Amino acid sequence: MGKLSVTTFVTLDGVYQAPGGRDEDTRDGFEHGGWSVPYGDEDFGRFMDDVFSRVGAFLLGRRTYDIFAAHWPRVTDPGDPVAGKLNSLPKYVVSATLTEPAWSGTTVIAGDLAKEVTALKERTEGELQVHGSGALAQSLFAAGLVDTLHLLTFPVVLGAGRRLFPEGSLPTAFRRTGGSITSTGVSIQSYDRAGRPEYGTYELPENA
Repeated sequence: MGKLSVTTFVTLDGVYQAPGGRDEDTRDGFEHGGWSVPYGDEDFGRFMDDVFSRVGAFLLGRRTYDIFAAHWPRVTDPGDPVAGKLNSLPKYVVSATLTEPAWSGTTVIAGDLAKEVTALKERTEGELQVHGSGALAQSLFAAGLVDTLHLLTFPVVLGAGRRLFPEGSLPTAFRRTGGSITSTGVSIQSYDRAGRPEYGTYELPENA
């Protein structure tokens, strides 16, 4: 049985919207698209190559799928560690409106998300990976289906945009399994889901 991992880029104030381009996602009048681009470096590239080396299949939201499908099929170098996997491995896209995907190897999921994803995890060799796909990731977190979170936090505050963990998110504890800081200051941290949070109270000294 494979595990489900989510790789997400966020700002210091938790925004995941449109990291890769000015016009990537302008919903709600968002004007800060492309905020992650200035921070790309070799450290970032090596981490992403390592993530893609473990993939067995991809699970994507419709918006991210459309962005990927417009670009990666045109990258035909089989040695490219990202394009080679995206173009050759199974891709599952969650959508109620997509009926005839043109990208080879794509299957549309339109039914019960929890049931479908649980079945995908059971039959996937390697990781079932979610990249971007913020709304989908939120649904997967809410259903308790995420095993690993790779959270890349970029040193920028936007003050607007869609946030990965909005109010009402399922309380969840994570255990850190690794991390690093890139040369441009991006914090790359990996976490495994550890169940529900535990709580306590700091006891003040009697003479305080």
